[in-house]
Amino acid sequence: MTEGNPVGTVTALGVGNLRWRLLTTYTVFGGTALAVCLLAPLVGPTPISLRQVFDGSIPFTDNVDAQIFFIARLPRALAGALVGGALAAAGVVLQALLRNPLATPFTLGVSAGASLGAMVVIIFGVPLTVLGVPAVTLASLAGALAAVVIVYSLARLRRQGLSTNVLLLAGVTLNSLFSAVIMFIQYLADFSQNFQAIRWLMGNLDVSGYEPIVWALPLLAVAVAGFAWLPRSLNLLTLGSEHAASRGVNVLRTQRLAFFSASLATGAAVSLGGPIGFIGIIVPHIVRLIVGADHRVVLPASAFLGAAFLVICDVGARTLMAPVELPVGVITAMLGGPFFLWLLIRSR
Repeated sequence: MTEGNPVGTVTALGVGNLRWRLLTTYTVFGGTALAVCLLAPLVGPTPISLRQVFDGSIPFTDNVDAQIFFIARLPRALAGALVGGALAAAGVVLQALLRNPLATPFTLGVSAGASLGAMVVIIFGVPLTVLGVPAVTLASLAGALAAVVIVYSLARLRRQGLSTNVLLLAGVTLNSLFSAVIMFIQYLADFSQNFQAIRWLMGNLDVSGYEPIVWALPLLAVAVAGFAWLPRSLNLLTLGSEHAASRGVNVLRTQRLAFFSASLATGAAVSLGGPIGFIGIIVPHIVRLIVGADHRVVLPASAFLGAAFLVICDVGARTLMAPVELPVGVITAMLGGPFFLWLLIRSR
């Protein structure tokens, strides 16, 4: 990595070569993510049989294996895949937008806003569900969207594009402000409320149904649509705004779309699993070491690998100290911390 192009230099790929690499990416990385999501619900403190799960001769109400698979574990695996994929893809986009290999999905304050919304619900005893959806999920989404609006308002778009310096400063300031408010709210809470709040802030995938996933899907769908449009423009944007503009890229539109897509993906991910750290920085760099720096390949590969990585970490969180369940954020932090330090040394 070089100072002028911190996320790597993109080389020109032939159309045939690109198609082959994309096919390989979707086959290998996508197949891995799919296999992990299907196998993860089979692993847990209570062993279950896949044949028993899909045995149609047994009524669902009497099929304990099927109930464990479809009600307790499959929603959790799907949520893990969505959260991991969204955070990894958001990390790729933000690293290109900010031209900083150490940027993460939590750089711009969206995670802090989502956490503040969740803390308000947990500490002040808002009803547990609203229209069948956990109030924590809805409040977290609302907090994330509020943070996006605040940061975007602070970092006004100029003629030459979005000021990445103002974005970073606004995100850091907002993170500090929201963190202070969160600590004050926790100070007012009792022991049981604080326990719930700390558990959520450590990151967990304790999803017991499909409703939270359904509510997060619209934001994720909008983010994915933005991600699908961005890769070629990100390739040029990493080389500098002036270079990208000279090659026909609408820098203003690209920066705006990158910011909102990454922010929406982060907000949806945090509403499902809490602020699970390090995925947005670990996975993109691992993928670049494997497939190179072309965002047309890096972005989908990171999403698939991020999905598989978080689901595997969650399986470890459920089983390593069973019947005690670890917050999955602890597992990702233990893996991501050393990698982050190594990345700092390598960047230097």
